[in-house]
Amino acid sequence: MKSIKILYWVGTGLLTAIMIFSIQMYFINTESIKATFIGLGYPSYLVYPLAVAKTLGLIAILLNFSKTLKEWAYAGFFFDIVLAFIAHLMIEDGGYLFSLVAFVALIISYFAGKKLRP
Repeated sequence: MKSIKILYWVGTGLLTAIMIFSIQMYFINTESIKATFIGLGYPSYLVYPLAVAKTLGLIAILLNFSKTLKEWAYAGFFFDIVLAFIAHLMIEDGGYLFSLVAFVALIISYFAGKKLRP
């Protein structure tokens, strides 16, 4: 059980670090991120709502005050990461590797967390 807990926190910590990096880039380097979104085929107006959604998702996962909300947060991160992976893969910019790391962290966090919950 202790190894599952360690695995959970490693996955969750990595996922959190990746999302915090992403969120701060959205707010600090907004114009560059908007240009990247356009290059990936997404509208630039998604930058701020996505940053807010990622922030709320991290809060839901880390504070664990609602099982349902936590499941929705994991689902939101799943779709965000998969869509980022596909978009980067399609334009062949190499950014998909970062998405792949985020996906592995998400899977580890989710399934290890499931094992810890009664």
